[in-house]
Amino acid sequence: MDIMKKTTTLILVLAGLLSLASCGKDKEAETFPLFWTWMDYRPGMDFEAACAHMQEVGIEGVMLNAPTPDDYRTAIPIAHAHGITVHAWLWTMNLEHDRAKVMAEHPEWLSVNRLGRSLADTTAYVDYYKFLCPALPEVREYLNDKIKAYCEVDGLDGIAIDYHRFVDVVLPTTLWSNYGVVQDREYPEWDFGYHPAMIEKFKAEYGYDPREEEDPTSDVKWRQFRCDQISEVANLFAETVHSYGKTMSASPFPTPKMSSRMVRQDWGKWNLDMVFPMVYTSFYTMDPSFAYDCTVENVRDKKPETILGCGITYGRDIVKCMDEAFRGGAKCISIFTVNSIRTPEQVAEFRHYTDSVKAVRAANGGKMPSVQIPDKADTDPFNHPGVMAQVEKRMQLLIAGIDPTRRPRRGEPAPKVNELQPLDLGDYSFLGQHDIVRDYSVTDKASGTTFKVSFYLYGDVLSGWNVFKE
Repeated sequence: MDIMKKTTTLILVLAGLLSLASCGKDKEAETFPLFWTWMDYRPGMDFEAACAHMQEVGIEGVMLNAPTPDDYRTAIPIAHAHGITVHAWLWTMNLEHDRAKVMAEHPEWLSVNRLGRSLADTTAYVDYYKFLCPALPEVREYLNDKIKAYCEVDGLDGIAIDYHRFVDVVLPTTLWSNYGVVQDREYPEWDFGYHPAMIEKFKAEYGYDPREEEDPTSDVKWRQFRCDQISEVANLFAETVHSYGKTMSASPFPTPKMSSRMVRQDWGKWNLDMVFPMVYTSFYTMDPSFAYDCTVENVRDKKPETILGCGITYGRDIVKCMDEAFRGGAKCISIFTVNSIRTPEQVAEFRHYTDSVKAVRAANGGKMPSVQIPDKADTDPFNHPGVMAQVEKRMQLLIAGIDPTRRPRRGEPAPKVNELQPLDLGDYSFLGQHDIVRDYSVTDKASGTTFKVSFYLYGDVLSGWNVFKE
């Protein structure tokens, strides 16, 4: 692998940014780590080796998920000896290490969907989705006490909250096939937040029961009310974390507008010091441009004082995705996860990248260069060539009778695009738009196959697509 060739884009982009910035030394330097990762910690693991690996690839911050506060007391000195900042990565509204205990003692705390079914005795997607109702004062108190217990750990640098939301009313498009669903609208079995306490609190403020509406999904007040309950709890946590002199961070969905629709999470209203939106391109458009689009929106919609990061899954497009995030205005990157950087070639590539970015920040007085970005991202799918290439690959697979959502079995070769039948597409015809779905029709003249192509636009970004053979 030619490491220098793979990072040429990065160096050119950052050099260009640096030329636009004022490079004086009079700026206040940014002291937070540029590169982070999420990681699980379990008692007995070789955390020394894990920290050495992070140091080897240039990662200086970790959002660490450990079962108890005492586990952090063991892990933190090891991480700090390697120069690694530690935030406690905590699941909040979705139960994790305390799931069995809370389920047994307080089943009435669990979230309820539009059909009136509680997660205490029903499943949404997976068994571990056991979300609490944020409208209950006792839930808020319980979770805040848990935050306090972690804040009392000496040496812990910050708290990073995750799963601070409701169940996904809409999954990212590439995950639909995993669960055998098509979520072109908000269906009641996945639409949560209908706990009696939530309904009563809403009625006290607005004077009506949203369940009596003809279409509760179109009630913006009801949607925002649930988002605001989540925001109130997040800001309760922030007050607690700050009272201990620690940093408050979060790992939310890609943008505030997307997350408010998909999981009732309006994180642009949270009092965060840092945020690492999970901009996982493989879950959405499968194109690095998604990282740019989301970051552009996040620069606009986050709180001004919040340091904007970008969370990215490690994969073959990792360099392009990080380039796009920095080009869109991100100040730092978190990788899910450092454990995926295994081979000597991968280690060398990632370390070359991290060293390059750190050098640019150092040359710019200790701050990342300013970037010029548009007011909003371009939502026209035809201006996203990488997305359209993925769309057309899906068409080729469908024409060949290959299920594009099925992963090849072990040892089975993946179909090669250059061996599939070339397309001869006519013009795309706009069919219409309903809510966030924009539909087109197009015919491949070579095979005579007509396709419906749907693009999904949660918030102000192109956030997914699908192809259906008609």
